[in-house]
Amino acid sequence: MIKACLNGDRSRADHPGVPVTPDELARAGAAAVAAGADALHIHPRGADGLETLGYADIHAALTAVRRGCPSVPVGVSTREGIVPDLDDRLLLIGSWKPGPDFASVNFHEAGAERVADLLVERGIGVEAGLFTPSAARRYLAWQGPVTRVLVEAIPGISPGVDGAEAATAVLSELPTTDDVLVHGENEWAWPVLAWARSRGYDLRIGLEDVLTGPEGQVVASNAELLRFV
Repeated sequence: MIKACLNGDRSRADHPGVPVTPDELARAGAAAVAAGADALHIHPRGADGLETLGYADIHAALTAVRRGCPSVPVGVSTREGIVPDLDDRLLLIGSWKPGPDFASVNFHEAGAERVADLLVERGIGVEAGLFTPSAARRYLAWQGPVTRVLVEAIPGISPGVDGAEAATAVLSELPTTDDVLVHGENEWAWPVLAWARSRGYDLRIGLEDVLTGPEGQVVASNAELLRFV
């Protein structure tokens, strides 16, 4: 399975192809699916262009993407950087009806278990984001149901001299590697993707993770990144 991560916290100052509005996300999603993506991960934006968990903006983005990509699962982020206060974040997530097919929860963040529990309660799939071995142990202690586990090799956060070492450290904590997706970011993105693909893990790629091709090639879009996979 290949998931396309269309925008993340990137802006057009980072790359002119980053989709921001619902219509842009829909077009980018459809192109990514045509290029081989099986699922989509988006970060909806408010009128100010910033990431949001507000229902009106989440709903608008999901509606547009689902219209352009019928039957393709679509997920969003719940990262604390979007809404730092946990209670405020939970209140906003609790208003999602209908919500995304799944949402990622970073298990190194304070209150991750409460966020995950709320998603389960609302019938939204959980993607357990594991940046570190300690986050993996915390996830295992939670014991809730997940759509998949995201083993995420993030330079400056995940321990290791390279992305493969960082991913291996997290994977070594897991009792099973069923429904595990492995990806890296920035300079680790392509090396981790090649490593994970050779081992049969699900993959993620898109402008959220990396802005150039595997040899540093300039790319115009998420779809172009997918063509290198």
